[in-house]
Amino acid sequence: MKVISWFVFILCFPLYTMAGPGIPPKKSSLKLGAERMEVVTRLLKDKRVALVVNQTSVIEDGQVHLLDALLNKGIDVKKVFAPEHGFRGTEDAGKEVADSRDIKTGTPIISIYGKNKKPTAQQLEGIDVVVFDIQDVGARFFTYISTMHYVMEACAENDKDFIVLDRPNPNDYVDGPIRQKGMESFVGVDPIPVLHGLTVGELAWMINEEGWLDSTPDSCKLMVVKMENWKHGDPYWLPVKPSPNLPNDQAIRLYPSLCFFEATNISVGRGTFFPFQVIGYPDKKYGEFSFTPEPLPGFDTKPLQNGKTCYGVDLRELPFEGGLTLRFLLDFYKMAGKDQAFFFSRPSWFDLLAGTKQLRYQIIRGMSEKEIRDSWKPELDNYRKMRKKYLLYKDYPVKK
Repeated sequence: MKVISWFVFILCFPLYTMAGPGIPPKKSSLKLGAERMEVVTRLLKDKRVALVVNQTSVIEDGQVHLLDALLNKGIDVKKVFAPEHGFRGTEDAGKEVADSRDIKTGTPIISIYGKNKKPTAQQLEGIDVVVFDIQDVGARFFTYISTMHYVMEACAENDKDFIVLDRPNPNDYVDGPIRQKGMESFVGVDPIPVLHGLTVGELAWMINEEGWLDSTPDSCKLMVVKMENWKHGDPYWLPVKPSPNLPNDQAIRLYPSLCFFEATNISVGRGTFFPFQVIGYPDKKYGEFSFTPEPLPGFDTKPLQNGKTCYGVDLRELPFEGGLTLRFLLDFYKMAGKDQAFFFSRPSWFDLLAGTKQLRYQIIRGMSEKEIRDSWKPELDNYRKMRKKYLLYKDYPVKK
């Protein structure tokens, strides 16, 4: 498997072109894996193809969907596998996605966020290769990478080729607790930190080579179509929101830090036009800023604290480059009066998001952010060493 992997990488992927430090690639310079159409069509020619795609699977600055582009090139796309939020990205978080057909092309859409989260042998019949092209946001609990893991398992079990069309990581940091053994879930399939610091192509390679697939054989026939003119640390602004409640770059930057609140009674603005950019609860002690969550199609139809005026903080204009911070979580826990039953309304869910029970215990004990971060360091150092083996692009100039 390792010989095949290296052969594919060298054959298909030219060296990146360097951009200046901290300067985003020019509009015309960054080339996504999916935009390297000459490579993609050569790999898919005369193959029966299934796509794992959603609303983020677009090229040409968000103007063309990959499904349409491949069909226009004569590629035989047999079906689409749809992840959480569905093919159009409009379903609420956690809501089952139903099978359907694409209205425009008539292509069958098979849900892998409903009765099954992994394609079955029957669903893969008549397919030669599965192509994954979905925009990740770099956080372990963002479930598109969990879907990728399970599709890789299905491809290994059914002897199907698996191709990842690579895209940038907009939260390109390594930070947070590592998911511990025994804490496996759909928001923590692999033993990686909250912020994994990889592209989906690099992560797929890590999953494959580290033997993390629960399948026989324990690796799939993987190919990655690299990007051109991108390196780790380059900023990236998404042309399409990756999920209903991440409507802009500020929400995406804050998401890794605010997602922990999803296991508490505190609202992060679901049911407003600015989710993951505000924090609040129906009590004026939490702050002067107020908002009222309400059912909002295209965002959230059953928001936490529905119809109640929440008081807290507005983070929409907060200068925040990204990464992971615990300060919001620790501040609101202190304001709650350290009432665990109130604040951690779903403790088991909090632990699964964190990938460990330790973080919740540390917060309850009143540990500082520095003390908590220091406890992550040994495992993060080991992870960083492992990560370096799977980088397909130049690494950050300094550690993040």
